Amino acid sequence: MVSTPTPVCDFGWKAVDFDLPGVDGRRYTLDTVRGPNGLLVMFICNHCPYVKAVIDRIVRDTQELKHYGIGSIAIMSNDPSDYPEDSWDNMVRIAREKQFPFPYVLDETQEVAKAYGAVCTPDFFGFNANLELQYRGRLDESRKETAPEGVRRDLFEAMKQIAQTGQGPREQIPSIGCSIKWKAA
Repeated sequence: MVSTPTPVCDFGWKAVDFDLPGVDGRRYTLDTVRGPNGLLVMFICNHCPYVKAVIDRIVRDTQELKHYGIGSIAIMSNDPSDYPEDSWDNMVRIAREKQFPFPYVLDETQEVAKAYGAVCTPDFFGFNANLELQYRGRLDESRKETAPEGVRRDLFEAMKQIAQTGQGPREQIPSIGCSIKWKAA
């Protein structure tokens, strides 16, 4: 497991469209998941300890962000051949167990992860209403262990600001997580 930090936010970068299958049997695109005030695109997986440490907070924050007009989607781009915990069946199970309030979709070709420049799980991309990137930071100060209750909710606060102003915070702390598990060439 390689710990990989995300790059600095490329403010204004436009979201790339996708068409991916969800664990609920539906297909999802940018237009079907965006909210009136923005969109949170998350690259996550099932096996990563960094994701496991924050998954309950991701569920909480995305649920609350709906009230601010922010849509959310979680994309699983890892190659499950070496990581069976990231299989389709386990994606379905985790989404059900955790009651994901957002679509959980599979990027089997890994083309969407490449188009976004995703590097790790979790990797968060916060877009404004015009689908311009305004946030590429961490959820909170959690790492492989969940941070104590009451810590600053970096992602939530940034997305709330984006919903209200269209602009993300200029100071952002990168997310860190397990590297994306790319398929062998």
